[in-house]
Amino acid sequence: MKSIRFKEAVTLLLIMLIILGTAVIKFGLSPQIPVLFVIALLIFWVKFRGASWEEIHQGIQEGISTAIIPIFIFILIGALIAVWIHAGVIPTIMIVGFKLISSQFFVPSTFIVCSLVGLSIGSGFTTISTIGIALFGMGVAMNVNPALVAGAVISGAVFGDKMSPLSDSTNLASAIAGSDLFAHIKNMMWSTIPSFVVSLIIFWFLGNSGSQMSASKIAHTTAILHQQFAISWWALLPIALMFICAWRHIPAIPTLFINIIVTVVMIFFQNPHTSLQSLAKLISDGFVAHTSDASVNALLTRGGISSMMGTVSLIIVTLSLGGILMKFNIVQSAMKPLVAHLHQPGSLITVTILSGIGINLFVGEQYLSVILPGKAFKGAFDKMGLSPLALSRVLEDGGSVINYLIPWGVAGSFAASTLGVPVLHFLPFAFFSLFSPVFSILSGITGIGLKWQKDRKESAMM
Repeated sequence: MKSIRFKEAVTLLLIMLIILGTAVIKFGLSPQIPVLFVIALLIFWVKFRGASWEEIHQGIQEGISTAIIPIFIFILIGALIAVWIHAGVIPTIMIVGFKLISSQFFVPSTFIVCSLVGLSIGSGFTTISTIGIALFGMGVAMNVNPALVAGAVISGAVFGDKMSPLSDSTNLASAIAGSDLFAHIKNMMWSTIPSFVVSLIIFWFLGNSGSQMSASKIAHTTAILHQQFAISWWALLPIALMFICAWRHIPAIPTLFINIIVTVVMIFFQNPHTSLQSLAKLISDGFVAHTSDASVNALLTRGGISSMMGTVSLIIVTLSLGGILMKFNIVQSAMKPLVAHLHQPGSLITVTILSGIGINLFVGEQYLSVILPGKAFKGAFDKMGLSPLALSRVLEDGGSVINYLIPWGVAGSFAASTLGVPVLHFLPFAFFSLFSPVFSILSGITGIGLKWQKDRKESAMM
């Protein structure tokens, strides 16, 4: 197959973006359908350009292979949510939260709590699917806008994931740029702290301006939870195990298995007559709440392996698309000519961030949104005399944090299916993800907090 030129690659990517954006945003279609349509168009195009069916199949396989571990983690998270609800873990967190968190400051408190949990365990996905669900349930009980609560949960989870030394994406950005991990985390504060502070201020303002907190509804919800679930301090044991596993640097898969096993044991202690068949159905199909309150039923009827299948299918088709784009160098062809025209730190950083956002839009995978711009622009950062720390910060600000805002993105689709709020609904409230690239670009333009190589001390340094 002949190499694809810059104009052709840009045209293909723009057509893809128009199709995906129109279908999802204007017509509200499930992302899987337009992604499949785009894959079909792309397959016929590369075939017309001389690609073999074997090469096309290889591209799809290579794309999907990057998601095997995340897919397995999502399946385990689905099982974990179901057993945590059944064992009373999430209901207990909700009740404790009702007692500890002031309703007046609920939204900013949600942002702070999720930030601390995410920072401790280093996983945005785990933060959202555990403490995030409990806080989301509290918000619903308090009559807070669900999209606003989801935005606070996701913003906190993203902050924690971004700044934790245990985070996969943080380690990846540091490794791709060739920077020291802890120096990378320290340097990210120049864009992260302003984003955090501005987000907290907005959450405080919105959380106190339009929501009517219902004390009677909270009391009603608490009573139902006490009636239907085993509420006790022992129910917080799986949460403690999650932190212990993070402290011991135990990877996500064994951590989730440990939690599921311990929670299943708790279920048998609570009800020794629980059958294996009912337990298997719980893990497979999720927990179904049967209370006297429809809103509580809607909130706690979730989890199970089957609940993750929509996300899994979206990941498979999205990464199949990404695999084809990478196999035939379409994305690379669109990015490569940009490097030669970048001569100022501000423009280089801006284009690198926009490239990360673009990869998220076209491929929908947060790791690739870090890897591809990192490889494409590393030489340009070196040539300009910028430190690897400057590159690693930009890769995070334009890459991993943005994936939560993409309806067909791996992180965005996971958050939407886990919390039950569409991406386009919580997107305007995911302030931390929205502000991170803005402050990173401002740093590049002004030179404030911009790291240079040691032999460029005369340049603006931190």
